[in-house]
Amino acid sequence: QVQLVESGGGSVQSGGSLRLSCAASGYTYNNYRMGWFRQAPGKEREGVAAIGSAGSTAYADSVKGRFTISRDNVVNTLYLQMNSLKPEDTAMYYCASASTAWGYLLPRLQASEYPYWGQGTQVTVSS
Repeated sequence: QVQLVESGGGSVQSGGSLRLSCAASGYTYNNYRMGWFRQAPGKEREGVAAIGSAGSTAYADSVKGRFTISRDNVVNTLYLQMNSLKPEDTAMYYCASASTAWGYLLPRLQASEYPYWGQGTQVTVSS
């Protein structure tokens, strides 16, 4: 059973930085994509950043140039470095993953592409 545990959320002022982490375990296959999603109160969940099984990345337009997704396959951890944070970045942030036995998984920002989800970590940015 795949388990994803996020950490690193918190409260910061506008312009500040945070780094989110997602510890993953339980994969049957070592070929997987991972992504970060967020959901603000009253809004739909949206894809923020994703990384494919070969290391390619994808970002939502709203975070390009400010957020960086990365992964450490040795410790099975996904990261999201968030710089120049804005109040509109305030949301619950979720880690998600999908794995396959063969082939490559491209980075995707659609929630439907991910069967495994963490519980989320709250990010609050004040102006």
